[in-house]
Amino acid sequence: MANALFNLPLPPNEPVRNYAPGSAERKSLKAKLTELKNQHIEIPLIIGGKEIKTGKLGSCILPHQHQKKVGQYHQAAEKEVQLAVQASQKARKQWAEMHWYDRVAIFMKAAELLAGPWRDTLNAATMLGQSKNAFQAEIDAAAELVDFFRFNCFYAMQIFEQQPSYSPAGIWNRMEYRPLEGFVFAVTPFNFTSIAGNLPSAPAIMGNVSLWKPASSAVYSAYYIMKIFQEAGLPDGVINFIPGSGSKVGNPVLASPELAGIHFTGSTSTFQGMWKTVGNNIHNYKWYPRIVGETGGKDFIVAHRSADLEALGVALIRGAFEYQGQKCSAASRAYIPKSLWTDLKGYLIKELKTIKMGDVEDFSNFMNAVIDRAAFDTITEYIDYIKKSDQAEIIFGGNYDDSSGFFIEPTVAVTKDPKFRTMQEEIFGPVLTLYIYDDNKYQETLHLCDETSPYALTGAIFAKDRYAIELADRILVNAAGNYYINDKPTGAVVGQQPFGGGRASGTNDKAGSLLNMMRWVTPRTIKENYVPPTNYRYPFMQEK
Repeated sequence: MANALFNLPLPPNEPVRNYAPGSAERKSLKAKLTELKNQHIEIPLIIGGKEIKTGKLGSCILPHQHQKKVGQYHQAAEKEVQLAVQASQKARKQWAEMHWYDRVAIFMKAAELLAGPWRDTLNAATMLGQSKNAFQAEIDAAAELVDFFRFNCFYAMQIFEQQPSYSPAGIWNRMEYRPLEGFVFAVTPFNFTSIAGNLPSAPAIMGNVSLWKPASSAVYSAYYIMKIFQEAGLPDGVINFIPGSGSKVGNPVLASPELAGIHFTGSTSTFQGMWKTVGNNIHNYKWYPRIVGETGGKDFIVAHRSADLEALGVALIRGAFEYQGQKCSAASRAYIPKSLWTDLKGYLIKELKTIKMGDVEDFSNFMNAVIDRAAFDTITEYIDYIKKSDQAEIIFGGNYDDSSGFFIEPTVAVTKDPKFRTMQEEIFGPVLTLYIYDDNKYQETLHLCDETSPYALTGAIFAKDRYAIELADRILVNAAGNYYINDKPTGAVVGQQPFGGGRASGTNDKAGSLLNMMRWVTPRTIKENYVPPTNYRYPFMQEK
């Protein structure tokens, strides 16, 4: 697709580097890892372009080596939130009035900076601070965030280009796409650096100003994103960087009459709490805030008896255990026909035994550590629950160790109960629960999958039989916002599979698409009449 007005093609996706042994890119990334690991940085708030140090500090630790600190960050509270609101409103008018192509130029420059000189820095920061291996960091912090910048700029151009298709003689009809009044509150998660960069910047591309609260466990990489924005020429006050606790930052932000929107990725309970607060405060706002959120998932794989066994096995392993299962899209429950189970079980156990887990600096590791103590405790509580239950058994893994890092083995459980707790609740860790069904109950199992969990983020069907695929497509039509056929339910690519889900998984506004960017403008329809009438009378009023 080309942009008719500017004749610009759809951007290509940023190539993903593979960091193969002996490659220059591998050597360069390892050098950056060593450099950052041996530094200790102090991270300020950045409000209106100014660095602010509150003295209330949090630590940036390595999840896989939790005694090691690579930095400390200052935390915002109500006073700093008010400063950020003021700074955003001071910047808002000039930023909104800037030509859209000048705004786009800033974020296109950010994409080039990240694709080039900043690539190793943001990848290394993500590896260290969020315990991602080199490949997971590359597809996230580099390739996907570059894609978000480039594609969002392209979608912005498409939006601004859209005009009424008809203007009769003597009249000009046109559309103006205005940014929202007030500010957008961007609340970003720990698990994807790309989401952390996208949530405050997507509204900014459309002319909005943002207050950005990154996850406390991912301030380290978020700070480097903020530095990229500054180097790209983003004016002061357009994006204000305010790390801190949810209550100390979120409560005063949501109480502000200037709140114009929320761009959120995180837990379902947090998002629902924010929505409730907005509802309770609706009479205090100057406008109705836009609320865009992507929340939890209990993502599924359903296998038909015609499924390719190895393809299914790879999808289960990659889908469930890449990045320690800490993806909202991670495969967390699966439905396996009895006819495949014996062979699939053997395949899974054989392959899982080969998985290495450890420090991100060892590139042979497939898995690393979960993000922090709270996550470790939550995930292991689920594992212990399975161990004590007579309705499920662990067939692989189930061990964990927090002596040096927050390490949890890839864990596979099989349950007799399709409504077992770990078939319904989001775990956000490397725990996969399987339910084995009778082959002749495929259709019943599809309905079971659809009705078991409140979430509807991602899901996959594995089958060679096209009738089986078609049946699943119909029954699971509302079960996943991102749906995969013979592929794992993770790995959505900007510009190819816009991401988001419904039900308890969010508002399904599709990050990385024109649909999301439209949420950050409020259109004005303009009709200009070149020769307006000068007599109020209509022809029908004449007597003859």
